Amino acid sequence: MAVERPVRVDRELLRGWPLPDPDGDKSDHGTVLVVGGARQTPGAVLLVAEAALRVGAGKVQVATAADTAAALAVALPEAFVEGLPVLHDGELAVAGADRVLELAAGADVVVLGPGLGKPRDASLFAAQIVPHLDAGLVLDALGTAYLTGHRDGVRHLDGRVLLTPNVTEVAALLERSEEEVTRAQLRATGTVADRTGAVVLSGGEVSYIVSPEGEAWSCDSGPSDLATAGSGDVKAGCAAGLMAKGASPAQAAVWTSWLHAHAGARLREDRPGFLARDVPRAIP
Repeated sequence: MAVERPVRVDRELLRGWPLPDPDGDKSDHGTVLVVGGARQTPGAVLLVAEAALRVGAGKVQVATAADTAAALAVALPEAFVEGLPVLHDGELAVAGADRVLELAAGADVVVLGPGLGKPRDASLFAAQIVPHLDAGLVLDALGTAYLTGHRDGVRHLDGRVLLTPNVTEVAALLERSEEEVTRAQLRATGTVADRTGAVVLSGGEVSYIVSPEGEAWSCDSGPSDLATAGSGDVKAGCAAGLMAKGASPAQAAVWTSWLHAHAGARLREDRPGFLARDVPRAIP
C-alpha cells in the first residue's frame, strides 16, 4: 500500500472536520468499556477511563483485576467497575473473558490492553475476546500483541478499529528494530495499517495517523513533558471517548493527537513537571 503524503493536523483542518455533537442524555454519548490493568498497574485503566469521560463519553465501564477493582471504583466514582480473575503474577486470566464479552455487548467502544504487562498473557487474553466483539475497538499498549499472531484478527470489525501503539509496539508488530521504525515511522505505521485493516495512531516525536486506504495525517506530539508514563493511556481514552460519541477511528485519532499535544503545551506553561494524570483535565 502506498501511503499518501501526510496532511498536517492544525486548527483549520479540525474546523473543517467537526466532531459529532450528539443530543440527548448520557446514553446518546456512547458507552466505553476499558479492559486491562494487571494487579500492579491499575493506574493505566484509570487514566483511560478518565480521559474518555473528559472528552464526553456518556458512560464508562472498567473491567480490571479483582484485587484492585474496589479501590479503582472509589478513585473513579463516575464509572462502573468489574473485577476479573487474575493469574498468580497479577495478569488478567482468560477465565474473565466471558464476563468481558457480556459487558462488551452493551458498549459502543472497547479499549483493550492498557496496563497489561506480559505480551504472551495479553495475547492469550485478547484472543478469547476480540474475535467475538461487535463494537468499536481501540487496541492499546500490549493489546496490540494479539495481532502478532493474528494479523487479520480485527478485520471482522470492518473499519471500526483503532490501534494506538508506541514505537516499541510498532517494532514488535513488524518484527523490526526500534531504530528502524524510528527512522521510517510513517512507512512503518502504514505497513501496520495495511496488514491489519485498522487505523493506526503511532506515537513518537511526531504522531502519525494512517488509514488502511493509505490516507495519512501528521501532528507534532507536543512538549517532551508528554513523554511520561501513562501519557499513551490518556491518548487511548481520548480516542475511545470520541469514537463512542460517533467519530470514525480516523477522525478520533486526528483529533486526539491534536488535543493531547495542546493539553501538554498548556500544562507546560502553567505547571512544568506535570504528570499524565494532569493531562485529561487540560484537554482544550
